[in-house]
Amino acid sequence: MTTVAGLVPYLGGALAAGGLVVAATRRRELMVRWCVWAVGIPLVTAAFWFGPPGIAVLAAMVGVVAVAEYGGLVSLGRVDRVLLGAAVVGLVLTVWLAPGEVLRVAAAGALAIAGAPLLSGDAEHGLRRLAAGLLGLVWLGTLAGLVSLGALGLVLFVAVSIADIVAYAAGRRLGGPRLSPLSPAKRWSGTLAGAAAGLGALAVLSSLTWQTALAVAVGGPVGDLLESMVKRGAHAKDAGRWLPGSGGLLDRIDSLLVALAVVLVLG
Repeated sequence: MTTVAGLVPYLGGALAAGGLVVAATRRRELMVRWCVWAVGIPLVTAAFWFGPPGIAVLAAMVGVVAVAEYGGLVSLGRVDRVLLGAAVVGLVLTVWLAPGEVLRVAAAGALAIAGAPLLSGDAEHGLRRLAAGLLGLVWLGTLAGLVSLGALGLVLFVAVSIADIVAYAAGRRLGGPRLSPLSPAKRWSGTLAGAAAGLGALAVLSSLTWQTALAVAVGGPVGDLLESMVKRGAHAKDAGRWLPGSGGLLDRIDSLLVALAVVLVLG
């Protein structure tokens, strides 16, 4: 299994190679995206370098931002967002500090999320709030898995990111049947090419198992489609607008979230 220290040369090399390719294209959009990666990847790697404490802090911060973006997409009120954010952060901290209590904390979070519309007597929107809150807890709560997976979580992040980039480029070039009506721009050709690239990355990083293969090849695209479904329901193109060239943070981690879930369930 690759360690965080062992990943550094690969990440540095990938960033440098990507920078050369982007510079050759002279496309401003790609240059902006590369700059975001150039800032983000060292920060993420540094957090993983510090082990569980660093990963927990990173996962908690990402969870708070993701909850804010998700809450905006599904029109959750302030109380619902606070409860969902507290539940996600609570799961992250519990996996770090008291892993034996994860189920209790998850149940407590679910009860709190369910209690808000019930106690407020919201008969008109209560069911929607309840469903959206519980989906958010299951979906975004997988960030806690980063703490327990350690370096493997960083490997998954790298592999699904490579798969996403290759799928986008190959799908546009190769065309063919659409993957799903939820995301008309995505093609089966791109998805298969991205899966192959992701599996190749896992192999290079000495992390290719049947569990990680399913996580990247199947979980990644499913996570992408899940966010597409949420965004289409909200009539939104992106989860946010604050990340230059990339929309929101949830747009960057949607594939990773379900990939993490697959590894945690099969692990």
